[in-house]
Amino acid sequence: MTHPLTSLTTPRLLMLCAVLALAACNNAAKYGGPGGAGGAGGSAVVAGSASDPRSPAYFQQTIGDRVLFQVDQSTLTPEAQQILNGQASWLMTNANFNAVIEGHADEQGTREYNLALGARRANAAREYLVSRGVAGNRLKVVSYGKERPIEICSEESCYAKNRRAVTVLASGLTG
Repeated sequence: MTHPLTSLTTPRLLMLCAVLALAACNNAAKYGGPGGAGGAGGSAVVAGSASDPRSPAYFQQTIGDRVLFQVDQSTLTPEAQQILNGQASWLMTNANFNAVIEGHADEQGTREYNLALGARRANAAREYLVSRGVAGNRLKVVSYGKERPIEICSEESCYAKNRRAVTVLASGLTG
């Protein structure tokens, strides 16, 4: 005999668990308001999860925390600008978060060249966010050059993923 839950897919099962967890709460008003379980649409939003528009997980997974660059370039592509527009909007709405923008490069070239290229990439992303209304004092930049690859191989598919600027959120970052 087949168990009734085996026909559920993993995302549906996770959603069911989230809904049951919220239903068990004795303070339903805590999750109400815009985007909450008590809001319009009736879908459950788990605070801090990728479904919570105010969470860093939402920023990373839904908005996008990184933009990619062409070889030896620090010019923002239209796709990068679209992602940064979303980041700017999120940062404007969530003023309690600041960000560090990390600049990265692929493994080709010298360490010094790639540190400078990573800095140009991080600054290009920062300047774009500032042009969209994010206060400059909320954004710091750092370059890692080729020192922190996310893909390691000597192929273009890996190089392309490493040519990036990543916006890392921090709550209450000062100074």
